[in-house]
Parts: sequence; C-alpha cells; structure tokens
Amino acid sequence: DPLWPDLTVHEHLRVYAAVKGVCKEDMAAAVNRIVNTLQLQDYLKKTPRKLSAGITRKLCFAVCMLGNPAVLLLDEPSTGMDPNGQHCVWKMIRAALKTKDTGAILTTHYMEEAEAVCDRVAIMVSGQLRCIGSVQYLKNKFGKGYLLEIKVKDPEHSDLLHAEILRIFPSAARQERFPSLLVYKVPMEDALPLSQSFSKLEEGKSKTR
Repeated sequence: DPLWPDLTVHEHLRVYAAVKGVCKEDMAAAVNRIVNTLQLQDYLKKTPRKLSAGITRKLCFAVCMLGNPAVLLLDEPSTGMDPNGQHCVWKMIRAALKTKDTGAILTTHYMEEAEAVCDRVAIMVSGQLRCIGSVQYLKNKFGKGYLLEIKVKDPEHSDLLHAEILRIFPSAARQERFPSLLVYKVPMEDALPLSQSFSKLEEGKSKTR
C-alpha cells in the first residue's frame, strides 16, 4: 500500500509526481489529467481513511500512472471498483498503450478486463501456463457460457436475488458484487435453451419485487 494515512488525495498525487521526476511546470497539468480521467475531483481533499475501497484502489492506480512509466505491471488494477471506475481505469491504460514507448503486463480474473485492454492473453492454471493468444482466438477456442449482469434497484434484495440466481442456475459463479450490480458466470449447459432461461429470470424477477 503506497498511501500515507494523513495525506489527502491531491497531496499524494503531487508527492508521487515529484518522486517520479515530473517537473514543477508540468506537475499541475499531469495531476489534473489523471484526476479528470479517473473522476477523482470530489475526493481531492480527503485522506485515504475516508475513501471507499474502490476509490482507494483508484488512487493507487493513479500513483502508478504518474510520470508516464515505460513499463506497467498491473495486478488486477480494477478489482473492487464499480463499473464506471473500471471503465475509467481501462480507458487510461488503453491511452498509455497507444504510444510505442509503453508496454504492460496485467493480471486479472476477468475476461472483460483482458478484452478491454490487452492484445495478447495468457491463461494460467495452478501456476502453469496453459494457453496464449489474442482475445478472439481464446474466445473462439475456449469460450463456453454466458455473463449474467443484474442491476439491483434495492441493495437489501441482493441476498434474495443471489439465492434466486443459484436456484435458476445451480452452477453459476459470482464474479463481482456491488450495491447496484451482481455479475455471474453461467455455464452454457445451465442456460440452454435460452428461451427457458429468460422465462425463469422473469419469474425470479417477480419474486424479488
């Protein structure tokens, strides 16, 4: 954790910009660019202890990106963020990789994240490399199943919705959980035929209203 408990978000960004060699003349522009891209404007005067886990993760990522590093080593950079935060992070990674002088190695559990920012993907199982190739190649060769996203109007219904999803799709695996969004990976055999799956989801929806 590269954060100090008593420094504000803005102070963190200025300190790390200086540490990474950003000159005083360029510091304000560099900090503002990252703040705007990651939508950190509302948190600049807050200390890490007053931030949510997702915003804290976003601040750590911002620190990593300061100074335009030539090599990025990113370990699940968007884990714990809401969907909007994830897309902000992916947008910034893509922008950095557009230059020929920047490369990145990223680890993730989510194919959506790999697809959003990577041109080549390697899959490891129990520490062993199993396959490597473009995202499209891996999806064509190994992609089985569906990604189910459920928007939750009332967070108090999350546990009830989770139980209902497991009743409908017993082998579903929860990928992410946010107050307003539940994400599941559903094996293809659980979801076929699709017409019946949609009917079951509509029934489940009526039970949780």
